[in-house]
Amino acid sequence: MFLCQIDYKNLRNINKYLVYLTFTPSCSELNKFIFSLLIIILFPSIGNCQDISYFVKTLNSSSNKREKLVALDSILSRTFTTNPKAFIDYSLQYIELAKSMDSIEAAARKAMNLQRPLTNYGSDPTLAIDIITNVLQKKEKIKDSLLLGGLYLKRGRARAKINLEKAIEDYTLAINNFSENDTLIKADAYLFRGQAFSSSGKFLEASESLKKAYSLYEAKQAYEYMVYAQQGIINMFSMNGFYDKAKKERELLIEKMESLQLHSYLAGEYYNQAIDYKKMGQRLKELEMLRTAENLYEKHPSNKSLFIGIQSMLITYYCESGQIDEAKKHLTFLDSVDYNFVGDIPSEINYISGKGAYLLAIRELEPALSLAQRRLELAKQIGMEDEIMEAHKLLADVYFALGDPYKSLESSKQANLLNDAIYNKSNVNALLYYQTLYETEKREKELIEKSASISLLEKDNEVFKKVLLFGGIAVLLFFGVLLLYRNQRHLKSTKLLQEKFSQELLAFQEEERMRISKDLHDGIGQQLLLIKNKLMLTGDEETKKMVNNTIEEVRSISRDLYPFQLHEMGITKAIEYTIDQIDENTTLFISASIEDIDNIFSMENEVNIFRIIQESLSNILKHAQAGASKVMVRKFPHSLIITIKDNGIGFDFEEQYQNPKSLGLKTLLERTKVLKGQMKVTSKKENGTLLEFEFPL
Repeated sequence: MFLCQIDYKNLRNINKYLVYLTFTPSCSELNKFIFSLLIIILFPSIGNCQDISYFVKTLNSSSNKREKLVALDSILSRTFTTNPKAFIDYSLQYIELAKSMDSIEAAARKAMNLQRPLTNYGSDPTLAIDIITNVLQKKEKIKDSLLLGGLYLKRGRARAKINLEKAIEDYTLAINNFSENDTLIKADAYLFRGQAFSSSGKFLEASESLKKAYSLYEAKQAYEYMVYAQQGIINMFSMNGFYDKAKKERELLIEKMESLQLHSYLAGEYYNQAIDYKKMGQRLKELEMLRTAENLYEKHPSNKSLFIGIQSMLITYYCESGQIDEAKKHLTFLDSVDYNFVGDIPSEINYISGKGAYLLAIRELEPALSLAQRRLELAKQIGMEDEIMEAHKLLADVYFALGDPYKSLESSKQANLLNDAIYNKSNVNALLYYQTLYETEKREKELIEKSASISLLEKDNEVFKKVLLFGGIAVLLFFGVLLLYRNQRHLKSTKLLQEKFSQELLAFQEEERMRISKDLHDGIGQQLLLIKNKLMLTGDEETKKMVNNTIEEVRSISRDLYPFQLHEMGITKAIEYTIDQIDENTTLFISASIEDIDNIFSMENEVNIFRIIQESLSNILKHAQAGASKVMVRKFPHSLIITIKDNGIGFDFEEQYQNPKSLGLKTLLERTKVLKGQMKVTSKKENGTLLEFEFPL
């Protein structure tokens, strides 16, 4: 049986846009295309009445790429839920055609829609990953943050079937690429990442992501989705055998659901609790929870998949307890519901488990065998070890009833092997969980001990001062030593204050740069745009050109003042972008080797690292008279090393550092101190310069 979770068949908002193409057709062709589109939009019944063969014929006969694209779109809308294989084949054609027309965003939308059918129906998540990766190679042409983040999110969903670590990376990229306005879909990314962390046994990270999802849903007052985030936390405990913890959290969630009037979700929570009781072997409590879930569902019906799960568990329970009449009543009730299992493998597995148990109980063994084999096939398709194990158990019982002990024994062995694997995994996860708790408590204990030590040191310091005071009065010989000691402390304190002042000055400069940059962009930039728009009405092209140049200059100054690309692209991409800009717009040739250093430092420290590289390259451009430079950023287990080398005229470090007008080297050194790093300068006149920075991780 499956825990009741949110069904993200289609990511919200991502498919809200119509397919649009980036081309410039002739007027007559454009009118024809728009007219066709209006007919489809205003009279959908006409489009629905058209048979798929009509659009296939149009696709095969037309030589016009736009017409072929429209035909493909019509085919895809008719095969999405009815013919997964056809949907996959025609989606691949659409993507290739859209890419050939340089309509990358249109290709991206179809690549996203293709992920789920490929992963679930085609059992080929690798192909889904390859298709999305291919589209992402031209991600610079995707301006819609919702679409770009959605591509990473969909690739993460596919990778979750293969490699959870890679999936987590994609969920993180999705979070970073969504804008502040994409709150709900960003919350979904946090939710999926939390589930992936949970499956990986990383409970602390899972909890943080799921709580972040919860807070984002809460900020938008999306109470239903808040429930899903809380369910993710509870399921994390259930999946890893922490049933008592899951029960306590579930009881709190049920109280919250009742207070928010979310009655349609209550049945799902009691159903999930019944599953936990079944795993714990508490069958009477299982039945109690199932009956409660059934009654709640009758009062507040929700999705049919939940109804199927409840009825199937009741059928299985009554069959195993010998109450065949009760089981038959629930099976008849279940069969009366018209439900299409296409795309809903968990519901189909639940249905088969109930019906298979009933057929076995009434000794209709051949149909029971067929269903058991189908259940195993579906369980393997989605890769759920619990369901594969249960399918083998059902097969073992059916084979035994058929008088085939060898096949029964083989299925039992497979079930036992999986049971051992699941048990061992649960033990490992439990160990990780308690280790996490231990590490957390250990850190808290260390903080308490350090606080206590500081308090003792402060008390000792007070006693020491008193001793010095009375000792100085009694023994004048120690006065000189005391004076020297105080003087040294004063010098050290002064030095620390100077360093602190320098660091605060750097931070203040960054704040001022950001403020001025924003004022330039939002204030002067907007005013210049208004002037430009007015000039467009007068037709004064020369003045318009001057205003355009001024706008570009303001934007360039704004970008130089504060690296907003850090927030948009991450530090790695921001460094690469800065190097590319210098390489393209100056005579300096720069080669670079930049390793991924995203999410290693805080945002404040990332700004300092970015400024160090930016200031170093600026010094080369201004003073080195170099023709070439090389930048290397290398990440090691315990440190980050940045080297910047040029073939310029070199300089005398001591001479330049002592020069009161030379602030560049001093700024570099202060930023290095902020990061608790080390800076090394190797330079000789006419032999170039090597700057090396090492920062601890």
